[in-house]
Amino acid sequence: MSSFELTPEQEEFRKVVASFADEVVAPAAAGFNADARFPTEIVQQMGEMGLFGIPFPTEYDGMDGDYLTLCLAIEELGRVDQSIGITLEAGVGLGAAPIAEFGTEEQKQRWLPELCRGEKLGAFGLTEPGGGSDVFGTARTRAVRDGDEWVIDGSKQFITNAGTEMTSVVTITAWTGEREMTSIIVPVDTPGLTIAPPYRKVGWHASDTRELTFDGVRVPVDNLLGERGAGFRQFLKTLDDGRIAIAALAVGLIQGCVDECLRYANEREAFGQPIGTQQAIAFKIADLEVAAQTARQMYRYACRRKQAGQTYKREASIAKLYASEQAVTAAREATQIFGGMGFTTDTRVGRFYQDAKILEIGEGTSEVQRLLISRDLGL
Repeated sequence: MSSFELTPEQEEFRKVVASFADEVVAPAAAGFNADARFPTEIVQQMGEMGLFGIPFPTEYDGMDGDYLTLCLAIEELGRVDQSIGITLEAGVGLGAAPIAEFGTEEQKQRWLPELCRGEKLGAFGLTEPGGGSDVFGTARTRAVRDGDEWVIDGSKQFITNAGTEMTSVVTITAWTGEREMTSIIVPVDTPGLTIAPPYRKVGWHASDTRELTFDGVRVPVDNLLGERGAGFRQFLKTLDDGRIAIAALAVGLIQGCVDECLRYANEREAFGQPIGTQQAIAFKIADLEVAAQTARQMYRYACRRKQAGQTYKREASIAKLYASEQAVTAAREATQIFGGMGFTTDTRVGRFYQDAKILEIGEGTSEVQRLLISRDLGL
């Protein structure tokens, strides 16, 4: 088996998720996007399918699967709706994964099972107002130890899954000393934590994204995640993994554009024949297929390296950079093929056009990816 082929189990699982995406998510997508409503009932069904527990051990009610299997699910969901795809990506990669990887056994037993079952959602609070790519240099949130508690003051912004009715916990980074950044687990019902109303976003309308404010928030010292001062290293690792998943989400968008354009090019007629018979249209769709196939192999390669215990930072950045930029191009070209109909959010490509741009920003901008790749090359 080549490094890019799926196992029979992975292929069967991919088909199951693809059917769920086509039969359950796709028919409802236009509605919950138009209403900017978090689709709780669909997310709960994803939990019942075990999607939120894919890469985690069965002892915490996970599926004991691998990271590629998770990315396959993200791609298939993103193929019909990006908000649903990012909800899974963030719920697993940002909400549950840091606890699974860096948490104590007690923390895992306390929080992981309900996250793996998809009964609750977790979030990860890193970005702050006034900050962005320079997380270490712009962070202001602080945690001061007072006896057996940490007292947290500060704020976070653009936090995915932070305020849904399913959200139970958010892991945040805070200064706990001079140039000492630490991760701390904060239950969302902790007094002093204010969850703002959802942002009004250009895209990802059905994804929950909010600002968090911490005003004298007190949590037990046992809520410290991993070693004190390890927060910076932890979130760098979290972002490396997340870049692969965002690449998979971007591939889903590109593939969705291919699927929709193929259908439309065979149905829509102009000058007495289907528009797909025109080279101008056919070549655009061919280019979309090239992008989908290439980007897919890139993220799968990064997954294989991760799972083999090899270095994959560069490969994750390459996959994320290429897939996200191709997704923006794919959404623009698909909209052009659809013409006026593509400029309506009643169409999937219209929603893709809204959703695509954030893929070049979240989990590290394209500029950051180029910086990381060039540094890894020794420049």
